[in-house]
Amino acid sequence: MDDRLVEFIAALRAAGVRVSIAESADALRAMAAAGIRDRELFRLALRSTLVKEVRDHEQFDELFPSFFGAGAPPMPNQPGQGMGEDDQQKLEQALREMLEMTPEQLRQLFEAMMRGVQMEGQALRDMLQPTLDGMPNASRYAQQQAMRRAMRDLDFSKLEDMLQQLIEKMREAGISEEQLQQLARDARENREALAEQIQIELAQGLLRRELENRPPQRPVEDLLDKPLEHLAGQEIDDLRGVVTKLAARLRSRAALRHRRASKGTIDAKSTIRSNLRYGGVPLEIRHRRKHLKPKIVVIVDRSRSTETVVSFLLMLLYAMQDQISRTRTFAFIDTIHDISRYFDELRPEDAIPEVMRAIQPSRSYSTDLGNSLKEFMNSYGGVVDQRTTVILLGDARNNENDPNLAAFAQLKARAKRIIWFNPESRAMWGRYDPGSLSSDMLAYAPMCDAVHEVRNLRQLSSAVESLFG
Repeated sequence: MDDRLVEFIAALRAAGVRVSIAESADALRAMAAAGIRDRELFRLALRSTLVKEVRDHEQFDELFPSFFGAGAPPMPNQPGQGMGEDDQQKLEQALREMLEMTPEQLRQLFEAMMRGVQMEGQALRDMLQPTLDGMPNASRYAQQQAMRRAMRDLDFSKLEDMLQQLIEKMREAGISEEQLQQLARDARENREALAEQIQIELAQGLLRRELENRPPQRPVEDLLDKPLEHLAGQEIDDLRGVVTKLAARLRSRAALRHRRASKGTIDAKSTIRSNLRYGGVPLEIRHRRKHLKPKIVVIVDRSRSTETVVSFLLMLLYAMQDQISRTRTFAFIDTIHDISRYFDELRPEDAIPEVMRAIQPSRSYSTDLGNSLKEFMNSYGGVVDQRTTVILLGDARNNENDPNLAAFAQLKARAKRIIWFNPESRAMWGRYDPGSLSSDMLAYAPMCDAVHEVRNLRQLSSAVESLFG
């Protein structure tokens, strides 16, 4: 069973499910604790230890039956076990004579059926390989067709004929009809179990070949440097899984910095003042406390050109809420929208699609950051104070509208710092682009405390990490 679990884990990995060595060890321990008698408990034990993401449940549920089929044990009976010693010897003698005259492949099947011994997996795989080779384009969804062909290739129907021949020999040897009927029942039950074993091995063979022939996936690490606007649908899904790992890594680093700086730095002025009573000899060291957890206001451009980078930024930030004292989130196209409530009520992966559906561009070239800044300062300016870090994500293309630098200066005066994340290449900042008109980035940049190019996920994660430095 351990070997089958190892094969199952390999299939999950080949299907794109991330399973670590530690999780594999957890699955082995869970299997030992849950046992295999209760199949549903066994399935849930494996799923809870091997699958971390809800989106991977479908792959797990699809692959599980191919490795852990339902039903009775492979060989439930040992035919002839209830016979007397003399009758058992007669049965053994007749069985040996028949096996000596039977072709090797059919001999193995008949012997497994009549002795009640499960066939070795490798032997069965070798038998089924010609069938699989004869169906080069068949997938795991063609199991019924493959099963019919395998039964024909293995001459499985001849097992019944051989059983009848054996029963006739035993009848001639004087075995009672009652014992012969029991022998036939036990052998036929074993034959059904053998057919089930063949079906399971065949399904696994089809699955292994399908996974082996699947085009190799591009390493996710390579996608970290691919421009976000060039990502395809599957690549975006792959990177969503990486965001969780990145957020965990950034959260650990931020927590470590917080622990190291929990005592703060030596406050020289306070130390000298407190030690004047000792003649100025410093005996009591005073430290200046540092508040490392930032208070964040996020303002993101909801234009179609920034959808992907907005999604990844919000996923990163909301995965790191234990390192942020408070987060307020706003989105704009030509007006400002407070979208914080979506993240208060839903998980980030569910909230982001809701935001995208709720806020839609009314027309082409509708982005107007200048007007959105004015509305923000009028309606929400109070959420920004001297402890607030403002993150503004956008390409600063206002479609020839007023950039409203005065409102941006007011925001700068209120905030502790303003950090701009721009999904465009630095070479395009301030340049005219026929697809989105002029860029006002070089007008906003001097008023920012930091400006980051975030064209890919690696740049985006580095920019987010800088918030906690």
